Amino acid sequence: MSETVDPSIPERRRGSGARLVYEQLRDEILDLHLSPGSPIDEVALAERFGLSRTPIREALVRLQGEGLVTALPNRSTLVASLDAAALPPFFDALVLMYRVTTRLAAEHHRSDDLDAIRSRQVAFAGAVAAQDALAMIATNAAFHAAIADSGRNPYFASLFDRLLNDGRRLLRLYYDSYQDRLPPRFVEEHEDLIAAIAARDVDEADRLAGIHAEQIVEQIDRLMKRRSDLAIPLARTSVDK
Repeated sequence: MSETVDPSIPERRRGSGARLVYEQLRDEILDLHLSPGSPIDEVALAERFGLSRTPIREALVRLQGEGLVTALPNRSTLVASLDAAALPPFFDALVLMYRVTTRLAAEHHRSDDLDAIRSRQVAFAGAVAAQDALAMIATNAAFHAAIADSGRNPYFASLFDRLLNDGRRLLRLYYDSYQDRLPPRFVEEHEDLIAAIAARDVDEADRLAGIHAEQIVEQIDRLMKRRSDLAIPLARTSVDK
């Protein structure tokens, strides 16, 4: 097999096999460089990464487990679509989990929980300052996961983590709508959440979390409707056609 290796892949990382393919494709899917619904060519990927098809398939299985790709009965693989019909129940669940996990954090947190939450907030603020959208997505999820963990309900924490994972591409659209220059007030909203949690003000934590979640949901919903009305594709570029 001819090895046409992607020159953007650092030489020192080419031996990492399935993990490298997983990380690279995951970033491209989350950043919408790979269009929702677009086909994934195992042969082309094997040539691109200079690997056999076995690690390619291992990476795709992992991505499928995260809901980022879909395997069809004919053994072809597609980037998972963004289903507009599934958004209303997703949004309802997301807002509810923002509220309940923050509320419980205000009620049940310990001092070391606040340290973890504040540390995640520093990382998020750094990602916003750097205008690094993928880092914003990851650090935002880590921030809210730390809040959920401090609420001492593992079922809510697990569900919230799943919702944040399911919504990663929607968050990419959200940040893209601001050209990755997130307004400072959104970083400040995190600080307000921390203050309410630290003060054990359960009702204020609930209220602020609801406002924080609703503005995200409303922005994504407007963006999705606008793109649908104008027939604008969800992806900005396409890779590995």
